[in-house]
Amino acid sequence: MTDLWVALGLVLVLEGAMYALFPRQMIEMLRRLPEVPPPILRAVGLVGIAIGWLIVRMVRS
Repeated sequence: MTDLWVALGLVLVLEGAMYALFPRQMIEMLRRLPEVPPPILRAVGLVGIAIGWLIVRMVRS
């Protein structure tokens, strides 16, 4: 359970860093997000899941 909290904390650190370091770019990205077709968003999400799973798998082995 501790690993889950650590992972959540790291996600929040990375998300917060993006908004702190690049606020204008993040606002622009969020404005353009509705223009991206749902299948593309789904594909990007699935790729992110796969990469995250592979990273966890490599670290844990």
